[in-house]
Amino acid sequence: MSADTRTATSGAARSSQGARTATRLADGRELVYFDDALREGESPRPPHDLHDPRPLPDRFAPVDSAPFQGPRMRRDPLTGDWVPMATHRMNRTLLPPDDACPLCPRRPGADYTDGEVPDTAYDVVVFENRFPSLLSVPGEPTGPGSVVDATPAEVPGGLWLEAPAAGRCEVVCFSSDHDASLASLGPRRVRTIVDAWADRTTELGALPTTREVFVFENHGREIGVTLTHPHGQVYAYPYLTPRTERLLGQAAAHHEATGRSLLRDVLDAELADGRRVVLETEHWVAYVPFAARWPVEVHLAPRRDVLDLPGLTDDERDDFAVTYLRVLTALNRFFVAPDGGPVALPYIAGWSQAPARDHRRELGRLRLEVFSVLRGPGKLKYLAGSESGAGAWISDTTPERIAARLTEVLA
Repeated sequence: MSADTRTATSGAARSSQGARTATRLADGRELVYFDDALREGESPRPPHDLHDPRPLPDRFAPVDSAPFQGPRMRRDPLTGDWVPMATHRMNRTLLPPDDACPLCPRRPGADYTDGEVPDTAYDVVVFENRFPSLLSVPGEPTGPGSVVDATPAEVPGGLWLEAPAAGRCEVVCFSSDHDASLASLGPRRVRTIVDAWADRTTELGALPTTREVFVFENHGREIGVTLTHPHGQVYAYPYLTPRTERLLGQAAAHHEATGRSLLRDVLDAELADGRRVVLETEHWVAYVPFAARWPVEVHLAPRRDVLDLPGLTDDERDDFAVTYLRVLTALNRFFVAPDGGPVALPYIAGWSQAPARDHRRELGRLRLEVFSVLRGPGKLKYLAGSESGAGAWISDTTPERIAARLTEVLA
């Protein structure tokens, strides 16, 4: 591989191939429509309906004459982990009937009741979560230099550190079709979704409170999904998540010892070994990691060193749109039901990106991790004593077996 292809890249998000239209909901939350790119001869989509007629109060309005207070977070003195306390999420929507899903578009001719999308149709839409676990409230002390960056010794009563959970949570709806899934959408739509992910990574990463942007999808009721409409989420954390902190620590130690990138070396080692590589394209590699934890797990990494989603080129985004659908199709064929049919796989998919703000940012590298709690038809892997109590993982299979099965069912 030539030296120029190993250069890590980032920067502002490239403009979406389709249109981007931003507005505000009645309570002040931001909403952005992303339209699919037009095919040759197609007419432009009519302008989106941007008016939200709901009588919602401003989300930061006083409550019972008391100033609005957003979610708080506390640092665990034993681990150093930050834990948001989002008590208001106890009352969030849970598995509503299909005709009352707040992520569906407004039905033509129907009253707009409490749905989140004002228009009657959309391709992809992103909006701030109505029940966020992270929220920046005007006037609260946040950003660099806040208690998040302090050590216990620097704060009075420092054993118990508490701060505003000053981040942002957004919902990304992949389609206006309530019965669709990301796996059922074509490459054209997945490309629009990638552009939306990159756009939000750029926008949220620029907020002064953001340390890390995490883009993810929870799919399937076994995962704990509360709304079955096809959607994902984007979290802008005001701290580095524990897993990212550990990864950067390992990457820093590897770089100090070798002068090389840990994540680059991992990809090169997987390619050289070959046993766990599931799929290779011009721009992407799908592989089961050497120490996979989950019953089904696969990672997708760009061949070129890229820090984050905004750093992907148009060609890399186009290739991913096709490659990811092939991987999702294989995942849905991984298990076979007693009647011989495929089992729709519940999964979590999350993008690991370089942090928005950290002196170790250049040690990061983009990759998508997809994994499932399903270990067989109707059988879940429960995180019992070892995993939950001690944080000591025990795998129910081997990465080589996972890779062999994915290769077998790959379209």
